[in-house]
Amino acid sequence: MSQIKLIVGLGNPGQKYARTRHNAGFWFVDALLQQRSGRFKSESKFSGEVAKIDIGGQAVYLLKPMTFMNRSGLAVHQLASFYKIPAEQILVAHDELDLAPGVVRLKAGGGHGGHNGLRDCHAQIGKGYWRLRLGIGHPGDKNKVLDYVLSAPSKSDEIAIHNGIDRALDVINEIVTGEMQKAMNTLHSDR
Repeated sequence: MSQIKLIVGLGNPGQKYARTRHNAGFWFVDALLQQRSGRFKSESKFSGEVAKIDIGGQAVYLLKPMTFMNRSGLAVHQLASFYKIPAEQILVAHDELDLAPGVVRLKAGGGHGGHNGLRDCHAQIGKGYWRLRLGIGHPGDKNKVLDYVLSAPSKSDEIAIHNGIDRALDVINEIVTGEMQKAMNTLHSDR
């Protein structure tokens, strides 16, 4: 049973990207931190914003890389190396084109599926980390993906995505304490 010591939210820094679908990972860690009444602090040695909170009686680091999506793995590698956190104790929350808005899935390892943030995480820390896949839907044409992920969702999609994030927050204790199957049973039966 691998416990989670680091939760990373993938996204792009700055107001320009704050409401875009590609920032669903940021939305998740922001919601988690708000739930736990914590605050992010800018940490240049980790190329991101970092917070430390308690989940299920255990200390967990939260990280929002400020490197832009394509270099997200750098920040993950820097923090994980410094605190000696192995890949299997890392959870990366990210937007997922292959799932409808609001659908959330938990999985270990796997390919990057063309997601540049995951591609860089793979390059920096390997594939052995856990992933919280936050469904954002697909534009229906692979040539429209870039514009789609870098634009804001419709109001109904945004509500669905945030509802999915809330469901993931409901099982965060199980995820952090290593009860992955229990968390998956709950999340994966929702839709």
